[in-house]
Amino acid sequence: DDVESRGLGDVYKRQVYKQLAELQPYENNPRDNEAAIPYVKNSIKEFGFKVPIVIDSDNVIIAGHTRYAAATELGMSEVPCIVADDLTEEQVNAFRLVDNKTHEASKWDIEKLAEELDSIMGIEMEDFGFADIAAPAIDLDDDKPESNGEHEARTVCCPKCGFEFEV
Repeated sequence: DDVESRGLGDVYKRQVYKQLAELQPYENNPRDNEAAIPYVKNSIKEFGFKVPIVIDSDNVIIAGHTRYAAATELGMSEVPCIVADDLTEEQVNAFRLVDNKTHEASKWDIEKLAEELDSIMGIEMEDFGFADIAAPAIDLDDDKPESNGEHEARTVCCPKCGFEFEV
């Protein structure tokens, strides 16, 4: 199979609405999503249910356990789902892990993040886990020796939310 044969058209053909009571969390889900549930609830309340839960043909959750828990706590009866009935059991198990792992390879560009957060006035971004994040100050002190172009990364921790990032 090439990527095109599993394109976006397939996703929309497989999207359905399911009763929340029909869905079953995967019993061996290795992610502890408890801390994210309030943020996902706030996201659903603010923006609607925009990311479907991915399930297998037996209604077992592959990806979306946090969305499921948030929807349950919000008292929703029906949620959008993508039925991944085109995957083998091994692919389902792999995708469940991959979906949770890939975000770890990403990092925030703190200056761009700060710009984006500063541009949002009417939505309380703290409700989604963002605290006040300021862009790192640029030191314009000409008395310092010239750099060899290398940047020594350092880890900074947000005093409000504890989010750690490199600058």
